[in-house]
Amino acid sequence: MECVKTGVIGLGNMGSHHARSLAEGKVAGAVLTAVCDPRPERLQWARNEFGTGIELFQSVDEFLERADMDGVLIATPHFSHPDIAIKAFDQGLHVLCEKPAGVETKSVRLMNEAAMKSGKVFSMMFNQRMNPVYQKVRDLILSGELGEIKRTNWIVTDWYRPQSYYNSGGWRATWAGEGGGVMLNQAPHQLDLWVWATGMMPVSVHAFCSFGRHREIEVEDEVTAYVKYANGASGLFVTSIAEAPGTNRLEVTGDRGKIVVENNELHFWRLRQPESEFNESCTAMFGQPECWKVDIPILGESPEHTGIMANWADAILTGAELVAPGQEGIHSLMVTNAVYLSAWLDERVELPINEELYSQLLEKKMNTSTFKGVDNHV
Repeated sequence: MECVKTGVIGLGNMGSHHARSLAEGKVAGAVLTAVCDPRPERLQWARNEFGTGIELFQSVDEFLERADMDGVLIATPHFSHPDIAIKAFDQGLHVLCEKPAGVETKSVRLMNEAAMKSGKVFSMMFNQRMNPVYQKVRDLILSGELGEIKRTNWIVTDWYRPQSYYNSGGWRATWAGEGGGVMLNQAPHQLDLWVWATGMMPVSVHAFCSFGRHREIEVEDEVTAYVKYANGASGLFVTSIAEAPGTNRLEVTGDRGKIVVENNELHFWRLRQPESEFNESCTAMFGQPECWKVDIPILGESPEHTGIMANWADAILTGAELVAPGQEGIHSLMVTNAVYLSAWLDERVELPINEELYSQLLEKKMNTSTFKGVDNHV
C-alpha cells in the first residue's frame, strides 16, 4: 500500500473540512476516495466540490461494505461514533474518529475492544496533541523536570456561544441530540490534554454544573470540577460558554516549579532545589526556595487536524507510533461522565465510574429531552 484510501462519513463542518484537506493533497500518505452523508444536499456539495472520482453514499452500511477505502474518518454525531467504528472494524477498516470518542464510556469501551480485536489502526482526532506547546508541557512533566505534581488548574472559559448558536438546530445542547453540553461538545480537547500532558487520571471528581443557567438549553453551560489524584494532588477544571472575555489558562505546579500556558505561550518557573528538600533544610521563618524563570524553546508550528491524519496514515503505512491512540479517547470521556454523574447525584464520585448507573441516569435525561428527531445531523 502506497497511500491510504480514505472515506469520510459525516459532511458537517468538520467532516467537510477533513474531506477537503484529503482531496487537496494536504495529508501526506492519504487520499479521499469516498464520502457518506444521509443528506442529499451534502452529497451534491461533495460532487460539486470533488468531482466524479469520489464515491458517494447515503447508507452507512453500504458505505462501509462497498466503498473503495482502506480506512474511514468518522465525523458524525457523538452518539454514533462507537457503533460506526465497531462496524468499520468488522469490515477490516482502519479508523480515525472525531472527538469525543462517544457519549458514555460503556459504549466506548466496546469500541476499544473491537479495535483491539481487529488489529487495525485506531486514532482519535485530538489535534491539540500536535501543538508543540502542549507537547513540551508533556515532556517537562513526564521527564520529571517539574517533579511530582502537586496541583493542576485549567480555566477554559473562552468557548463563548450565544443563544443563536443553540437555536440553529433543535438537536443542539439536548441530552438526546448531543448527550451533553460544554464538557462534551466544546471542551474535550482541553480535557484530553489535561490527562495526556500530565500523565495523570483523577481518582475522584466532585463537580458543580449549571444546566441552562445562562442559555435556554437542557445541558450544562458552565462547570467547576474539583478532582483528586492518586498521589494526593488536587486539580480544578473550570469551563463556560457564557463568559466574555474568556480565559484559557493551564497551571501545573510540581515539586520543582510551575508551568503556565496562556495565549499559546509556555512559561516555566523552575526551583533551584526541590521544594520538599528546601523545606527540610530551611531554618528561616519566611524562607523561600530560589526560583528561576526559564525560557523554554518551542520549535515548529502545529499541523493540527492534518497532522493527526498524516500520523494515522503513517501508522497504517509504516507502523509509526500514534500521537493520539484511539483507545485513549475513553480517558477524557471518563472525566466528563464523572462530572455529570457527580452533578446529578450532588456528591463526589470515584473513578472509574459506575457505568450502568450512568447509563440509567442518562437514559432518563434523554427520555425527557426536547429533541425527538433522528440523529442525522453531522
